[in-house]
Parts: sequence; structure tokens; C-alpha cells
Amino acid sequence: MPGIVTIEANEMNEFENPSTSSKDILNQIISPRKSMIPQILAPNSEYARDKRPSRQSPSSRSFGSESDGSIIYSEFRKVETVKDEMEKETEGDSSREASSHLATSRSLSSKSRTMGKTPSTKPPIEKKNDNNPLRKQNAGVTSNVTKSKSSSSMGKSRSQSRVENSNESTLCNPELGSFLLKQARDLISLGENPPKALELSLQALKLFEKSANGKPSLDLVMCLHVTAAIYCSLGHYNEAIPIIKRSIEIPIIEEGQQHAMAKFAGHMQLGDTYAMLGQLENSIMCYNRGLDVQRQVLGATDSRVGETCRYVAEANFQAMQFDEAERLCQIALDIHRANGSPSSLEEAADRRLMGLICETNGNHEAALEHLVLASMSMVSNGQEVEVASVDCSIGDTFLSLARYDEAILAYKKALAVFKTHKGENHPVVGSVYVRLAELYSRTWKIRESKSYCESALKIYENPMTGVPPDEIASGFVNVAAIYESMNELEQALKLLHKALEIHNDAPGQQNTIAGIEAQMGVIYYVLGNQNESYNAFKNAVSKLRATGERKSAFFGIVLNQMGLCCVQLCALNEAANLFEEGKVVLEQEYGPYHPETLGVYSNLAGTYDALGRVEDAIDIMEYIVAVREEKLGTANFEVVDEKRRLDELLKETGRVRNRKTTSLELLLDVNMIDIED
Repeated sequence: MPGIVTIEANEMNEFENPSTSSKDILNQIISPRKSMIPQILAPNSEYARDKRPSRQSPSSRSFGSESDGSIIYSEFRKVETVKDEMEKETEGDSSREASSHLATSRSLSSKSRTMGKTPSTKPPIEKKNDNNPLRKQNAGVTSNVTKSKSSSSMGKSRSQSRVENSNESTLCNPELGSFLLKQARDLISLGENPPKALELSLQALKLFEKSANGKPSLDLVMCLHVTAAIYCSLGHYNEAIPIIKRSIEIPIIEEGQQHAMAKFAGHMQLGDTYAMLGQLENSIMCYNRGLDVQRQVLGATDSRVGETCRYVAEANFQAMQFDEAERLCQIALDIHRANGSPSSLEEAADRRLMGLICETNGNHEAALEHLVLASMSMVSNGQEVEVASVDCSIGDTFLSLARYDEAILAYKKALAVFKTHKGENHPVVGSVYVRLAELYSRTWKIRESKSYCESALKIYENPMTGVPPDEIASGFVNVAAIYESMNELEQALKLLHKALEIHNDAPGQQNTIAGIEAQMGVIYYVLGNQNESYNAFKNAVSKLRATGERKSAFFGIVLNQMGLCCVQLCALNEAANLFEEGKVVLEQEYGPYHPETLGVYSNLAGTYDALGRVEDAIDIMEYIVAVREEKLGTANFEVVDEKRRLDELLKETGRVRNRKTTSLELLLDVNMIDIED
């Protein structure tokens, strides 16, 4: 599942095809939907390149260009110059006023103490034919002070007016917004002071809003994208969502490709943000809308549409919607085969994802074919490290086919490459150790399996600097699964606790945390600690409900496990409610004949029997037995066990089993058809 939001230099979801390196293309599917990260647009992206400032079009501004920096610098110098002039005039007025006060004080102090006070701003009213020289002197001094104050106030008003006019013109200047936005992006790219970056982007947003004046502005849309990405980097995903939605509403597709590009980027960024919250259903919906916009503008066979199809296929793969993921990945593969060379890296990335999908669907031979072709394409393009990653996937497929010797060769080949290029303490080396440990565990070579587990733990417990914490947590979870398979439950529980501490209830990792807590619940259940098991399942279920995962098959399975825990705690009513909810979810996701669904039916029947609802229990058991007889045959051990349970319930009520019988008329009709044929 996705990890910590970062803001990179290149926009992952660009409408135009960015100058993406071959490594970036392949890294998108090193593991299925390893991360879906809202990104900001950089000056070297197509989105920003098409928005380079042309002096004839004031609406076409970009942030981060050198020319813009000089323009904005002159704007700031203009404002600073006006401020300096105002301060100088104010200081001059203040000094003159102080001199007048001092002269007045000195001239009047010898006559009267009261005259030493600051004179009134109004001159005294003189009498007619008054020849008193003292009065005339007072009048002259007062007049000078009044003139000084008047000139001072006039200077202040002129300076203040100039500053206000300058500020007003600056607020209407989108170049200043571009400069502030560039500063915000630079801070985030350096990983320094995200709150300051947010403050700068919000200031830029106000400037763009004022300059747009209610009209569709691509500058405003870009600023909204960056602001939302900064919110995501701070972990404030809920604040980012309304901002991105607003950015989607502004562009008008009919205005041209630039507007369509902006709308597409908004849909994809919103999908990434929902994915970080674990709301995969909403995420995929946004991706599909973005894909529709891109197809509408570029056409269905454009290579950039193929890249987006692969991206959306990866999202569906993570959401365990494998049929849709396979359909979209096949579209991407067809587009890239038609537009590119036979051994293009884009086709290799498509085949790699298709191999993962086929492997998950149990079609191991097809998965092996896709992975080998992807590996050959990468070898021809000199992608040694990426070839090693594909070798790991090939080893997984060999492991599924029980071709253990070939799997070991593939794993060790990848391990040698990773040690050379990544270093012996890199987590990717630990992931190969985990694969080898699982292989030896399956072949009952416990000593070798533990040795590889210990090697992996040395890497995860002392990680290299710069390694994402969620990658370390994932390593602990994988090693815990191997220890659990070897029945070392305490050690597995210890590692799961470590993984949980690393995630630390992060808002973007709720689904992952729920999975860890559910696994802990299973281990506690096996250890007989029902209270801890119940608490772990309860936490997992509450997180899955909060993230909108009520319709996933995993949610139904967790409900079933929690129901079993409630039965052990004699909370039968709560257990029945959980089984009923799990039954509805699994019926929708798997269908009524799937083994997981039938397992929930069986648990629900047993709970009804314990609650005294025998008739309801009998109805469910009759359905289970009929389905199992039809699918597995009457001699299957599961069918025998279910029939025994049903017979016991029927004996308690004095009923006989309802069997589906075929009418004589229907049998005759079938025989007549056979005879005619």
C-alpha cells in the first residue's frame, strides 16, 4: 500500500508524456501499486513547459523560470523603494517636528511653566490692536508648528497612498504568485519547513484568485495542485481533497488541450490522495475519469493513454479487482506494441504487470511467459537492476509451480545484482532473503529458512539512511508470516508489533495497519488469548469501515474471523451479526458458491443452532450440503461432515431432509431429446 507522501520533481500523472527515464517507467510497478503519491508540477514538466510566459499573454505564466524571477525581484524592489521613501519622509517630518517643539519649549520656559507644554494645533485668537510682543512671538511659534504638522501629515498621506497603490497593483500581479509558488516548491523539494511552504503557496493562491477575477485560470489550477500536494506531504489529506476538487472544476475541456491537461492532472491527483487514505474505490473512480478525459483529447491509441491504462490497472490490482486490472493492462500492452519497438521499455513494464496479475490469478505459465519477455526487453536496454527485480518475480512463479531449483537460481541471481548495485544492507536485498526463507520453509528446510530470516532481520533492524519506514515495516510483516508458517507464533507476534510501531497510526496507512492487526488477531486466537484477539479484530474492522473498505473480500474474511472469536467468548448475538454481515460481503465479492462464502454459511448455521434458531440453521445447512454435493461430490470428506451436522439438527426437530427431486415429466423430456439427437 502507499507510503509517505513526498513531492518529487516530476509529475507522475502528467497529461503530456514527460521526459521520464526508463528507470522511472519500470519502477512504477516494481511491486504492485507500491506507492501512489500526489506530486506537484515542476518547471521541466510538459504542463509547465507549455505555460512558459509569453509577454503578449498575461494569463500564460509559469513558476520557477529565470525570467520570472527577475520580474518578481523588480516588483519586490519597487515595493521596497516606496517603503524606504515613506520611511525617510516620515523620519524627516518627525525630526522637524521635534525641533519645533524644542524651540518652543526653550523660548517659553522662562515666562511660564504652562507654556512649556506642547502648543495647541490651533493658533491663539489675537485681539485687535494688540501690540504685545510676547503674544506675537507665541503666535509665530504656533504657526510654525502648525505648518510643520500640516506638511508632515500631507507627506504621510502621499507616501501611504503610493504604498497602497503599489500593494494593490502587486496583489493583481500573477508574477508575484508564480514567485511565491516557486519558493514553496523549492522548500518542499529540499525537505525544509513544510509549514512555511504551505504559507507561501496559500499567499500565491490568493494572488492568483485575485488576478483570475472569476475566469478559468490555469495558473490558479496549478497553484491549487501544489497547495494540495503540500497538504498531503503534511499528512492533511482531508484538507487536500476539497482543494483538488476545486482545481478539477475550473478547467474547461473545450478551451483546448491545456485545460484538458489540467483537468486530467486533477483527477489523477485526487485519485492518488484517496488511495493514500485507503479509499481505493473512490481512487479508482477518479482514475477512470482522468483516463476518459485523456482518451477524449488524445485518442484511444496514443502511447500516453497506454501509460495511464497501466497506472489504473496497477490500482485495480492493488484493490484485488484482477479482471479489470488484466483488461486495462492488456489495453496498455496493445497500445505500446502498436506504437513502439518490439523490445520497448513501455511494453516490458506492461508485461511485468501482466505477469503479476496472471500469477495472482493462478495462471502461472502465462505469468512466466510475460515475465521472461519483459526480462529480455530489459536486458536489451541495459537495465540490469530492473532485470534483477523481474528475476525475483520469475522466482516467485517457479515457486508457485513447485520448480524449486529454478526458483533458487533466479533468486540468487537477483541477490548478486542487488548486492553489487544497492549494497548488502539495502532493504531490497532483505526482500530476496525473505523469498529464499519462504522457499526453504516450504521444502521443510527449517534451518536454512531461519538463517535467511535472521539475515533479513539484520537489515530491517538496522536500516540504511533514507529508507522509507513503510518499507521496513513491510519487511517485518513478511518475516513474521514465515515465522508463523513455522509455528513460531511468539516471534511472529513480536515482529508484527514492531511493524505496527513503525506505522504509528499514520493517516495514509490505515488499510495496512488493519491488515497487521487482523493478522495479530489470528495469532492471538491460535494462542488461545481470545480477549487480545477480539481487540485486535475490533481495531482492524473499525479501520476498514472508516476507510470505506466495507465491500472488499478481505473485510468479509476479517468479519468471519472476528465472529469466531466472539463465539469463543460466548458473545453469540454479536457473532451472528458479524457472520451475517460477512456473508453479504462475500456473496457480493466471491459469489454464493465460493469456499470462503460457504465457510461463513457454516459458521452462521452453528451460531443459529447455539442461539436456539434451529429452523434457520437447518435451512442454511441444507443449502450448504446441496452445493457441496453438486460441486465436490457426495464422497468428499467436507460433504460427509456437513451431512452429519445436518442429520443431527434434523433429528432434534424430527424433520427429514428436503431433497431436490427431478419430476418424471422433466426426465421424459430429457430422454426424448437424447433419442432425437
